[in-house]
Amino acid sequence: MAVLTSAPVYAARGTASVAESEPGSPETMFDKDLGRLDDQALLGIVRSLPRASERRVMACEVLVSRYQSLVWSCVRRYARSPELVEDLMQVGYVGLLKAINNFDPAFCSNLTTYAQPCISGEIKRHFRDKRWQIHVKRSVQDLMLQARAATGPLAQELGRTPTEADLASYLRVSVADLRQAERAELAFQPSSLDAPLAGQPGLGTLADYLGEEDPRFEHMLTMRAVATHWGELTPREQEILLMCFRGDMTQTEIGRRLSISQMHVSRLRAHALGHLRARLLELEDVPTQAALPAPPAAAAAAAAAGIQRRNR
Repeated sequence: MAVLTSAPVYAARGTASVAESEPGSPETMFDKDLGRLDDQALLGIVRSLPRASERRVMACEVLVSRYQSLVWSCVRRYARSPELVEDLMQVGYVGLLKAINNFDPAFCSNLTTYAQPCISGEIKRHFRDKRWQIHVKRSVQDLMLQARAATGPLAQELGRTPTEADLASYLRVSVADLRQAERAELAFQPSSLDAPLAGQPGLGTLADYLGEEDPRFEHMLTMRAVATHWGELTPREQEILLMCFRGDMTQTEIGRRLSISQMHVSRLRAHALGHLRARLLELEDVPTQAALPAPPAAAAAAAAAGIQRRNR
């Protein structure tokens, strides 16, 4: 006699199960014989025979076929969940098979009473362990389920939608823990970046509306940093930096405009840039500039460009 394992009671799609054997075969004769037995007799066979027994495997299959409606009754409440009903039915069959293998008549006389919590528990464990896209602590998952279950009864009791403080007080947890559980629920079914956005014309996706790195931010931050210390420069130094970096004038042209030598322009320019650079790198030593007037945007931009060019 061939040895069969007891794990896969139902065969994969496209293959023949034990009950679908050819007419007249020993397997079919066993199946017809077992089909006439009641549940208690079948459960007795399951308990008395080893797992490798072919007759035990067939007894399990007959019991599973009889209790398909029980599995569906447990799965039906999750019919609107993101999980496919067919997948949940398979999970339910696993729970039913565990109930059949572990059934003890001394503990419970009715298979339906014993199997229903086993099937529901298996489905809940599937959602808890398999559906999360990221790792979430068990305590956070449990709190999320408690908050979801308590919202309805608490709303009826208060006559309004409960606030976070109401739920936290009702569940005897902190508001911070409750918010963490609410955020964790968002990870249960994350949205795809490639999914089309509802109500948006065309084929726009969420990824199309996400921001990206903007190089102008760094320039803006540099301008603000320079503007903080712009007032520490002398008017002559400010004028030279503006002519150099905003007016794009050479040191010789600046010297002629200000009636000073090119060497003097170079010294003033170097002193101004060195002063700004030292202030930007040693902010803890910078005096408060709250009383100084804000410099023009053009001046800040010129000084920022100067520091960037000098650093190159």
